Amino acid sequence: MTVSIAHAVDTIWNAAQAGIYFPGELKGKLTLREGYEAQLGILARHLAAGDAHVGWKVGLTSKATQNAFGRHEPAFGYLLQSGARPSGAAFPTSPTLPCGFENELCLTIGRTLQGPGVTLEQARAAIASVAPALEIVEMRGDLKGDFELALADNLFQKAFVTGPTTHPLPDHVNLSQATVDVFVNGRHSEQALGAEVLGNPAASVAWLANKLAEFDRRLEAGAQIMSGSITRLYPAKAGDAVEARFAPFGTVTASFR
Repeated sequence: MTVSIAHAVDTIWNAAQAGIYFPGELKGKLTLREGYEAQLGILARHLAAGDAHVGWKVGLTSKATQNAFGRHEPAFGYLLQSGARPSGAAFPTSPTLPCGFENELCLTIGRTLQGPGVTLEQARAAIASVAPALEIVEMRGDLKGDFELALADNLFQKAFVTGPTTHPLPDHVNLSQATVDVFVNGRHSEQALGAEVLGNPAASVAWLANKLAEFDRRLEAGAQIMSGSITRLYPAKAGDAVEARFAPFGTVTASFR
């Protein structure tokens, strides 16, 4: 049975207003493109409701994550102004809707990029500023079991937390050599390199600009881009506090209650 994009958007939007995610009638019904089209349709609903579109997230940017979920390219979602939080933000937890965080760079684009054909070098040159960041995710469904529906539901995106901004981004800074040290409840958990993100976080920008072109969209100047996680996804529980120290960009923190 074919599902129209309009019906998928209505179903997901209405269910989400009632706190219901992954509506059963859509499970297994969307193609990859339809998942993206439904996602963009839901973005339009948010904008009509008064929210603002401030950028994009890129997910599945490491080989390990792609292999874990059986996907062989990254994926995108949108960022809303309502989800933007400063360093130090606290988030509620729920036993029925698990959440977690990823350690990323938030890259702000200083010039519009129009795909296809955007190169890594062009993407790097377009990055105007960088901030250490945490993506807060909600496990709202089954990413592996029904990736297309998860895509329509914005790839688990809930919020994004940003620390101090480095602006302008110095030409000599190699994003692939940036490091993050993650501390959970005061204990050092891991250190990772920016190269974990497609070899270079700027590659996420290039991929995104080229992928958006498939949907007749540009990567607009001023957009904030969550690069994709430099580390694994961390589950979070009430009482957890996270501190991510990014060299050379600074520190970002969040807590869960």
